[in-house]
Amino acid sequence: MERGRNDKLMLYECFFKGVRKQKDKNTTMDNSKNTQSSSPLRGPAYRSGRDKRGAIKWGMISTGHISNKFAKALEILPDAELLAVASRTQESADEFAAKYNVPRAYASYEELANDPDIDVVYIGTPHSFHLENSVMCMRKGKAVLCEKALTINAEEAREMVRVAREENVFLMEAMIPRHVPLMRKVMKWVDEGMIGEVRMVKASRCARGVFKPGARQLNPELGGGALLDVGVYVISFASMVLRKPPVDVVGFSHIGSWGSDEQGVVLLKFDKGEIADLMFALQTEAVNDAYIFGTDGFIKIDEVFAVPTKANLYKNKEVVEVMEEPIIGNALNYEAEEVMRCLREGLKESPYMPLDESVRIMEIMDKVRKPWGLVYENDKKM
Repeated sequence: MERGRNDKLMLYECFFKGVRKQKDKNTTMDNSKNTQSSSPLRGPAYRSGRDKRGAIKWGMISTGHISNKFAKALEILPDAELLAVASRTQESADEFAAKYNVPRAYASYEELANDPDIDVVYIGTPHSFHLENSVMCMRKGKAVLCEKALTINAEEAREMVRVAREENVFLMEAMIPRHVPLMRKVMKWVDEGMIGEVRMVKASRCARGVFKPGARQLNPELGGGALLDVGVYVISFASMVLRKPPVDVVGFSHIGSWGSDEQGVVLLKFDKGEIADLMFALQTEAVNDAYIFGTDGFIKIDEVFAVPTKANLYKNKEVVEVMEEPIIGNALNYEAEEVMRCLREGLKESPYMPLDESVRIMEIMDKVRKPWGLVYENDKKM
């Protein structure tokens, strides 16, 4: 296990050295521009070597599946240290800490929030606890990276953002496609007008999952269901491409035996006639590709929500350019890297995942599910 970790870390460090060498070569030109780099490694947040002095110290709330993946992501980042983990039981915290060599293990989330040495907290709890856990940490002066969907509903999202701004701390919704190298370059194609004016977006995020009774993914009491779990990906994708709120929202779903939505389709219409056709499911096998259609061509992104590495640019229905970008690590490391870049630059939110946009996405999902009669427990508290 240690050998595999070191191999990945060495790969990441070697890649960083190459990026830094290229950056040094272009320093004069780059300093004259105020642009967002598409490189997966940016700025001073990374040093070669494994010395953790001066590292940004992370705390982690929850020891579930996604938290395990995030812990593995942090392992390959030379400038990140997972200092503490918190669970609802000491046994679970201790087990997680032993697995990932985490120095501090807490049996309550409050203990972790009160730890003065933690710079930023990753929230990996179910959706229904995101607001409570994030606010608790931000009130203690901690920066927060909160898993998607940011909250259960738009009112909770607005409250979370309000607290972040009131406390003057960093907050970001964890949305992997915003930060992987390929997507940064795809958006550059769009911005440079390679497909003309964007007219339509089509995206699918579907999986055939097998879940035990009461599993978080389909448990409505925990905010389970396809919309908040995977629908948020395709809605966020359309928002990223079109960069404005829709003027009309229509959605259809199937509410399964658990009382949550198992699959759905959403159509978004925008002010200049642009349309987004979005599909999502938790118990249906389907493709996970995305398309951006323009007046002069279109872009196809393969497996966009299973961490994209390839995109094709089409003109007159012919491929004119193929872009391939490898993924280092499990891709959650790109989210962590963006958080650390922002912290080092004194930013309170990421330009790649703005807080107002996260709220807007929650507003869209509220409108989508209202005709379905889908009400979460948290909705009743607001």
